[in-house]
Order: sequence, then C-alpha cells, then structure tokens
Amino acid sequence: MIKIAQKLKDQLWWLIITVDYDYSRISIADNELNDDTLTLWLEDKHDFKNTLDECLQLDISSKQFAKVIKAENLNSYEGQRLHPNKQFVYKTRVQINEAITWYKQDATLVEQQWAREAMLRTILTQLVETEASVDKGW
Repeated sequence: MIKIAQKLKDQLWWLIITVDYDYSRISIADNELNDDTLTLWLEDKHDFKNTLDECLQLDISSKQFAKVIKAENLNSYEGQRLHPNKQFVYKTRVQINEAITWYKQDATLVEQQWAREAMLRTILTQLVETEASVDKGW
C-alpha cells in the first residue's frame, strides 16, 4: 500500500472528478527521478497546462516505485535456467537488474513510460478501492 497524504488524496480526487472519472484522460506531463523520490506532474489531456506549476505534483518514494516495477514484472522476464546440480531445465523469472537500476540504466524510453504509467495506475486504483471500502464500511 502506497502512503498518500490526505491533502494529496483530495487533490487526486479533484483531478478524477475533473476528468469525469475517465482515468485515461489523466496524463503524466513530466517526471523526475532522484535517489529518494519519483515526481510525476499530472494533468487532464483535455486541458493541457502551460507550466508544470499548474499541474498536480505527485511525489512517490523510490522504494514504492521499485515495488510497483517488481510487482508488474517490468525488470524481469520469463526464461529458462539450468539447475546447477541436477542438470535439468526449469522456467523461472529472470531479473534483469534491481528495479530502480533497471529503470535508470536498462529500460528503454517506452519501458520507462510503462513503469511510470503503472505507478499512476496503482495509485489511482488504490485511492478508488480504499475510498470505496471506507464508504461501504468494509
């Protein structure tokens, strides 16, 4: 579960309402990744902003971003390995690199975009699911 401050939750809900609950209208205007934080600037595709200051700034810890990359299997592929002692081949997930290192060094621009979009999808899904469960008293 990704920790989101209440103020940011409110801003995300406002963005969701603004796009009429059409999540495909929410786009990532820009992004930045440093050692500690992934920053995504979000906007409505039907209402592009002139500056990043007008966009919703979403800061996510690098650890949370790494969890999403791993959960989505973006830094690995399904491959085959040879058992070292028993000499038989088995299928397994082969990790290319640690999540953040993979994102910075190994991922193509498209794969980086997929990772950022997976992060946004995860946050929006979590927000909607947790708020729905709170509303219904689950």
